[in-house]
Amino acid sequence: MGSMLDSLKIIARDIGSILIIVGIATLPSLIVPVVFAEYGALIPFALTCIAYFGLGAFLYFLCRKAGETKPRHAMSTAALGWLIVSLIGAIPFLFMSESGIGIGMDLLSAIFESVSGWTGTGLTMVVHENNLPHSLQFWRTLIQWIGGVGVIVLTIAILARPGTGSFVLYRSEAREQKIKPSVISTVRTIWKIYIIYTIAGVVALAILGKLTDGGMGIWEAVNHAMTAIATGGFSVTDDSMASYNLATQITIMFLMVFGAIAFVAHYDLLNGKVKKFFSDAQTRALLILIFVGPAVLILVNLKNLEAPCIVEKSFFQFVSAITCTGFSTTDISQWNELSKTLLSLAMITGGAAGSTAGGIKLFRFILLLKGTGWRIIKSLSSPHRVIVYRFGKKSISVEEAFEIVNESAIITFMWLILLFVGTFVISYALPERTITDVFFEVCSAQGNVGLTCGITNPSMPNLAKIMLILSMWIGRLEIIPVLVLLRSITGRE
Repeated sequence: MGSMLDSLKIIARDIGSILIIVGIATLPSLIVPVVFAEYGALIPFALTCIAYFGLGAFLYFLCRKAGETKPRHAMSTAALGWLIVSLIGAIPFLFMSESGIGIGMDLLSAIFESVSGWTGTGLTMVVHENNLPHSLQFWRTLIQWIGGVGVIVLTIAILARPGTGSFVLYRSEAREQKIKPSVISTVRTIWKIYIIYTIAGVVALAILGKLTDGGMGIWEAVNHAMTAIATGGFSVTDDSMASYNLATQITIMFLMVFGAIAFVAHYDLLNGKVKKFFSDAQTRALLILIFVGPAVLILVNLKNLEAPCIVEKSFFQFVSAITCTGFSTTDISQWNELSKTLLSLAMITGGAAGSTAGGIKLFRFILLLKGTGWRIIKSLSSPHRVIVYRFGKKSISVEEAFEIVNESAIITFMWLILLFVGTFVISYALPERTITDVFFEVCSAQGNVGLTCGITNPSMPNLAKIMLILSMWIGRLEIIPVLVLLRSITGRE
């Protein structure tokens, strides 16, 4: 019993730290209502910040003398932390409506919107984004931007000190790679890169808006640059990217791709190591898929779209799917079954590990392909043949080789099992929808993407909303932290 209580104190202290930092990070939400004279919005946002600070400070100071964070604590902290952050983040959606300040969404829809934002998914309960007050538009953008890198990564960047369990917390948010020797310097470097790209995106979109017709104004540039680099996909317009000119859409595509490339690779690029950047296995795989995928989708869409639009729309939708962003330039619900299936496969695959993208991650598919090759070579070779196993440029032992492949296979298998569970539940809740559309929507939720076939809306059954909320949460954490949390709840260490 004492061990369980000690674990609860460690988890409570770490969640308290996360909530305090999230409270600080969300303070800019109080500026927008003042700038746009939406003073009624100050109360919901002030309540939200107070809730983050108040609960965070209570948990932290109550349990500040708790022991060292271990992997099982970090996993539970990540799973619970993301839920609590999302639940508090629903407050503005509860009190603010699309037409202005007033009664907003119902409770479940507000939680859905907040979870979708924090997890960087982009599926939405909002019918007309154009009608949202500026303060709520920015709130959706801000939570996606923070959530893109991760609330734990943000906390480590600000609060962590050597010896405070930083690495186990870092890993709990589905991250492994380190840019620098220490985790603290790594996450601070990640945030510097992230901010640089965000500013560059805002500037590029704003300049295009000034120089071309059909571009973005400064408000749209700020919001869309933030949600593009975060591979989040929330928009401030009703039709996402459809009404913008081609130059703006191409710029958005570059931001989506940059968001889906690992921060380690970006560090090499920004330090002039261009060859090393392009030699990264995940970067190469992403770039290959970005050209092969749209080519296949164009062929499939030959009877689907008008000739002038086919390349543009197929390319944009595929990039949005593989980077797990969720911006769109067309109504995907009108596409044929095969087109939707191809986009579903792209959403399952996702971007690079160590990026802001979701999905199973490219490195796991690369490992599974390598593992298949190793297994075939081993089965065809004589018992006396010495086989050299390489991962990148590094030689590894046979035990290590198959251990990393097995780990990727297990995660991929569990990810797919949960995908089919979600598909079954949504199909039960919405029997009138085709299995292709349901599968597409669940892939979008669990892959933290945001593309939709029209299933996600405020009037969908509560069971479907709850299932998609769980899919978004599990997808963001990559399953293991959720399983550890469930195991802890049953009383097992």
